[in-house]
Amino acid sequence: MNTPTKITFSRIIAIVVMIITLVVFYFIGVFNPSFVIPNIPGTNINWLYFGLFIFFVLASFTDFLDGYLARKNNQVTDLGKFLDPVADKLLVNSMVIFLIVPASYAPGQMSWSLWCAIILVARDIIVDALRFIAAQKGVVIAANIFGKAKTVLEMIAVSLVLLNSWPFSYFDGTWPNSLKIAQIFVYLCTIASVLSGVVYMVKYGHVLLGKKNESGTSK
Repeated sequence: MNTPTKITFSRIIAIVVMIITLVVFYFIGVFNPSFVIPNIPGTNINWLYFGLFIFFVLASFTDFLDGYLARKNNQVTDLGKFLDPVADKLLVNSMVIFLIVPASYAPGQMSWSLWCAIILVARDIIVDALRFIAAQKGVVIAANIFGKAKTVLEMIAVSLVLLNSWPFSYFDGTWPNSLKIAQIFVYLCTIASVLSGVVYMVKYGHVLLGKKNESGTSK
């Protein structure tokens, strides 16, 4: 196992530890309703969610780092290709799912839209299944512009929700219907997710149907 793959694997282990930690906090809150984690003084940012934000940023950086090292040192492996997207989806989707339910121990913390979370997770499952089937038939599905936009917007949205819309929380009261800037990014990444999924299906749907492409090559 080379260095980039070790970094990816370490990220997966760290994410699993994070999930276990959040489960522990959840049960502490269930059995002790008075348990509350305070906000950072002078802000609306909860200490636990701030820690999750730092973890999310560092994990996202290691995602860039392992890919950079693998390409630079010509250490791209099949194991790395398999583990990297697993780590990415595990990180982002676990964060999104966690943020759906308001935590009793973090009063005032904003949550993620349930229907947006369903769309994001469902899109990832469908696109990953399409990639898998395409790979079996020798077709490589490259990321499209909407997919890249979705990734960037989702990372921004997760960060803003974890930070309770800070620093834009100072201006959130000026938005119509008390809409927060973090919610706007949640909606934007959801729209980008749907668009990218539609583009993938339109462009590569023939793979699922076993049809031939324009050049006549069987897919």
